[in-house]
Amino acid sequence: MKRRDFLTNTALIGAGIPLGVAPVALASCSEQGAVATTTYSPDELGMYSFVDIAPDGNPLKAALIGCGDRGTGAATQFLSAGPNLSIIALGDLFPDRLNTCRGVLKEKFNNEVADADCYFGFDAYQKILERNDIDIVLLCTPTHFRPEHFEAAVNAGKHIFMEKPCAVDPTGIRKVIAAAKIATGKGLSVVTGNQRRHRRDYWEAFVQVKNGLIGDVISATAHWDQGAWWNKRKRPEWSDMEYCIRNWFNIKWLSGDHLLDQAIHNIDIVTWFMGQRPIKAVGFGGRAQRLTGDIYDFFSVDYYYEQNKRMLATARQIDGCDGNVSEQVYGAKGVALLNDRNDIKIVDFSGNELWKYDYESKPVKNPYNQEHIHLVESIRLDKKINQAEDLAYSTQVAILGREAAYTGKPITWDEIMASPLRYGPETYAIGPLPDYKEGVAPLPGKAPDAPVM
Repeated sequence: MKRRDFLTNTALIGAGIPLGVAPVALASCSEQGAVATTTYSPDELGMYSFVDIAPDGNPLKAALIGCGDRGTGAATQFLSAGPNLSIIALGDLFPDRLNTCRGVLKEKFNNEVADADCYFGFDAYQKILERNDIDIVLLCTPTHFRPEHFEAAVNAGKHIFMEKPCAVDPTGIRKVIAAAKIATGKGLSVVTGNQRRHRRDYWEAFVQVKNGLIGDVISATAHWDQGAWWNKRKRPEWSDMEYCIRNWFNIKWLSGDHLLDQAIHNIDIVTWFMGQRPIKAVGFGGRAQRLTGDIYDFFSVDYYYEQNKRMLATARQIDGCDGNVSEQVYGAKGVALLNDRNDIKIVDFSGNELWKYDYESKPVKNPYNQEHIHLVESIRLDKKINQAEDLAYSTQVAILGREAAYTGKPITWDEIMASPLRYGPETYAIGPLPDYKEGVAPLPGKAPDAPVM
């Protein structure tokens, strides 16, 4: 969809959908900005058990769709989550990626996947989901394919681990939201790869904020600023499609840009703690040193909320610059300083410590492992988790900011929810991609088809 068509048809279904946050968390928010007076326990707010290992039970058989580095990591973390777990099928586009993953599972877990259980091609996920002997699917392909794969997995009645983010455009977001509601109706567990929600220190800070320690939340910041990330140059034997998928992180239609793929973690935390959706976003960004692909190197997005609340989100991938991966949630009485470096605390505006997580008596376990423990635990104890809708709305917040930066225009929440914008080809085949232009990133303030000067 051309960017010039982005702000059309704003009456589409979905424009008025509210932010997807757990009902208990919304219940803890005060009305019209007044500070909550009710005290909520961690259980009332939905905090997980944070056990060391999931309980035993009937065997659970999983399939991995997307066998790259993150998919292989997810498969090993699933197998480590508890007893009687196995990976019985693998799906990927490329045999080399699948075979590498297959070797890791055999070497580390003695988990063998037979030749007949290995599926290749763009339709590999369909063949896997037709099988009745699979209980869980791990969705770890490049992000562009996530909405279609998630919808199909829900329709097949599978429990799901879904990597973040969950879509690259509003069209995909609406598909995920609809499928998430069906998953709830079917009693399926869906755990997503926003692993900060599976850290106990974040959860205990969330409890403190919801119980009013910093007063009414008035603003926040979210940052994922780091050095240059990985990239792959095109080989002569690769078609356009193969190059894009092998270099997917740097390709806009596949990853959604790094404001989604990485900064979604921080944006998701702010969305969780604030419990609100933005009214609009204004942003900027650009491409300075990236070697391949068509995405930006940096973003800065200003989000506007009701009652004059704000969030500033930044993302940068440039070597030699300051690094900052963190979130700050500001209230009337103090600020929650959040990060994944085991240094979460709440202070007042004079710097006095109001609360600090006790890392000595409650060490934080690896959240990548913890999210799979929570998935297995939810299935075996019949305490279903469905994080899909929360992830969809957090991803949409990131998409809103990305499009504001790409266009240089203010964009409202209703406009992004209704937008027909879709990135990527309509059909998938290894071969040429006439619409993809290497190195040509969006130009803010210019028509999408204007020549590059």
